[in-house]
Amino acid sequence: MNRINQLFQDKKKNILSIYYTAGYPNLNDTVRIAKELESAGADMLEIGFPYSDPVADGPVIQASSKKALDNGMDLRLLFEQLKDLRKYVKIPVLLMGYVNPLLQYGVENFCKACSEVGIDGLIVPDLPMAEYEEFYKETFQQYGVSNVFLITPQTAEERIHKIDELTNGFIYMVSSSATTGTNLSLSQVTEDYFSRVAALNLKNPTMIGFGISDQASFEKAAQYANGAIIGTAFVKALNSDNLEENVRTFMNGFSK
Repeated sequence: MNRINQLFQDKKKNILSIYYTAGYPNLNDTVRIAKELESAGADMLEIGFPYSDPVADGPVIQASSKKALDNGMDLRLLFEQLKDLRKYVKIPVLLMGYVNPLLQYGVENFCKACSEVGIDGLIVPDLPMAEYEEFYKETFQQYGVSNVFLITPQTAEERIHKIDELTNGFIYMVSSSATTGTNLSLSQVTEDYFSRVAALNLKNPTMIGFGISDQASFEKAAQYANGAIIGTAFVKALNSDNLEENVRTFMNGFSK
């Protein structure tokens, strides 16, 4: 059983996952932030590998990706930084990014590198489900890397069930069709979407992301899923000075 499955087995509700961008605010902050987040109480981490055209990201994460790239971050360097990750971090860690850098690196090389450094899963929003199933599923499984799919309010029930079949980890419920960084608004449409997914009795746990920024929105989301993912609000809280204090101060806002 990998760390993701173990987490959801041990903790059913109020799971807090934090996203941040590798190489931001400084090039060598990646593992430093991970250590501090685990110490401060995060249950799971999602480390973004930066890309020059992050179309699903809002301005804050776009800016962090640009800064990381300007700092010199790339996938080879990221895996080099992560080689000692498991000396310091025990919680599940996923990588999140776009399919182009993954394909350029080579899917098998990427999955192999993930396995070697202790990465538990990948979130690649623009990797087509059919391509994953036909070409990459066996490679992901060979190296013990979970592939996490996203669903939105527009995702058809049939597709959600198919995603549930292909998933070994959790399903990422995007709270709206907007980019990252928008605030969670529990409109009737959003509540209907969350309730509709809950009624499907999926075999995999669910996590809600996009628009989760504070204790209140985290608690709202956690009513409908196993937990929630915070990205933009955390990235916004980071700066080059007093990084550990930035992390602790942010995490102190969440009493789980």
